[in-house]
Amino acid sequence: MRRWAIALGIVSLVVGATVLFNASGAMAAPIDPTLPTPPADPGGGVQVEINGPNGTPSSAVVTLIGITVLSVAPALLLMMSSFTKIFVVLAMTRNALALPTIPPNQVLAGLALFLSLFIMSPVLMAINELAVQPFIAGTIDFSQALDAASAPLQAFMLAHTREEDIALMTRAAGLPNPENAAAVPLTTLIPAFMISELRAAFIIGFVIFVPFLVIDLVVSAVLMSMGMMMLPPVMISLPFKILLFILVDGWGLIITSLITSYRGG
Repeated sequence: MRRWAIALGIVSLVVGATVLFNASGAMAAPIDPTLPTPPADPGGGVQVEINGPNGTPSSAVVTLIGITVLSVAPALLLMMSSFTKIFVVLAMTRNALALPTIPPNQVLAGLALFLSLFIMSPVLMAINELAVQPFIAGTIDFSQALDAASAPLQAFMLAHTREEDIALMTRAAGLPNPENAAAVPLTTLIPAFMISELRAAFIIGFVIFVPFLVIDLVVSAVLMSMGMMMLPPVMISLPFKILLFILVDGWGLIITSLITSYRGG
């Protein structure tokens, strides 16, 4: 029995080795390369039609353009409102108090946004009456609604834009002088309005800086006279600045001045 088992094992090894060598030879056999064939559908089944069947833009393109416009619409509306001036004035007030992070930017932006909505409420009501409601009712189309909505915004910006800034942007654009205020294009009026708003904001910021600068000078002189040159004057003057700002109701004065500057215009 033992001899038969040994013989059977030898036969199994021989058969296995033969099968292994044959398989290795088959795998090592060279295969001729085949030329690539172009795909039947290069797009992989995905097709984008820019134009519709009648030559007009397709709904996908119109939707993409609409989403793009909506993404930049808030920034454009903020540029055409009182937000820029209010935010700059509040930021300069914070810097005048030597508080670079208090209140944080989110608080200043929120306060500026709600003050802008309060100031722009007559303009927003006019836009709703002239453009939004007729468009919802179907009496005007989208282009007519845009023209109707731009009229109140244009009137607001013209009332708070200097003629010098309009002339500056008109010359920079190489356009002829407009015959009247209503003929000023929005591409010229919007940057001119922003320049005027920044100028007014810097004027208000200068007025706010002056009393706090006086406090810094007085504190510096006192520290110098006491021989405390190594002590930062800002550290000593900061409580006095905050105290003065609270005593004169600084936030109330600034907000009242900002609102009055637009209501007076």
